[in-house]
This record gives sequence, C-alpha cells and structure tokens, in this order.
Amino acid sequence: MNKIQRLNNYLDGLSEQVGKGASYFAVLMVLVTCYVVITRYVFNTGSIAIQESVLYINAIVVFGTVGYTLKHNGHVRVDVIYGPASLRYKAWVNLLGSIFLLMPVTFFILIYSWDYVMTSWSIREGSPEANGLPFVYLLKSIILIMCFLLVLQGLAEILRNFCFLFSKETSERPYEEKESSAL
Repeated sequence: MNKIQRLNNYLDGLSEQVGKGASYFAVLMVLVTCYVVITRYVFNTGSIAIQESVLYINAIVVFGTVGYTLKHNGHVRVDVIYGPASLRYKAWVNLLGSIFLLMPVTFFILIYSWDYVMTSWSIREGSPEANGLPFVYLLKSIILIMCFLLVLQGLAEILRNFCFLFSKETSERPYEEKESSAL
C-alpha cells in the first residue's frame, strides 16, 4: 500500500470515528428533549439552560457528522445522470466536484465564519437568556470544526478518486457502491 492510500485510509478512518462518535449524541438529544417536555408539561417547571443544550447537542450531531456523511455518499445530489453512470464517470464527477465545489465552499465558510467565531470567543459570548448556557462561543466554534472535518474528508475524496483514475496499481473502487447508512 503506498503513502497516498495510507493517508486516504487514515483520513477515512478519522471521519468514520468522529462521525460515529458524534452520532451517539443523537440519543442524548432525544433523552434531553424528553426531559424538557416532561418537566415542562408534567411538572410545570423547566430550565432554559437544559432547553438550550438541545441546540448544542444538535450542532454536534449535524456538524460532527458531515465528514462521515460525505465519506458514505450521504449528501444530497442529483442522481438522474450520476446514478446509472460508470465508475470512471462518477470518479471524475467526485474529483472535480471536490476540487471546484466542496473545497472552495468549505474555505469560504471557514474564512467568513472565522471573525464571527473569534469575536464570540473574545467576549466569551453567552446566552442572551437569563439562566441560559454561557458557552455560545463554544457552540459557534463547531462551525470551524465542521470546516476542518469537511476539508479532511474532501482531501480523502480527492485522493481516492485521483488514485482510481490515474494509478495503474490500484483496482479499488473510488467509493463503496451501497446505500447510505443512517446514523
């Protein structure tokens, strides 16, 4: 196995582990939401901080699983032409799409959210609600983490498709041909 394939496997493994780890927060989100509903409607009490925690947990689930979703071909795409196409055609679409769409959009989000997140950190932004969570700056930081995860998995996609198209020593498919698995 050459260095590019080892790097690709490492990046894929990282996306897999982070995505699976973040997906477990979905269970926590359901439990916290149930707690909020029960305390609010059964006991006529509640906590703003616990209600806000659902938003934080949701951000971890959604933004933490973007690399995993990309790795497993789970993002939205138009399959009218792509679906029945050959593996080489799909590899070209994925390679060029990653280079000219995924990476520029991800870097755009990273660049334009950097000041937004850093400003939040500089003032240690907290909830505008009384008794809310004082960690809005951490919540906003998840945007930067999402960009980092997308760049890493985007690089893995570029490497995988490039090797499939141009390497004579690999016969591996550029991706798994299976249905996307739900987290």
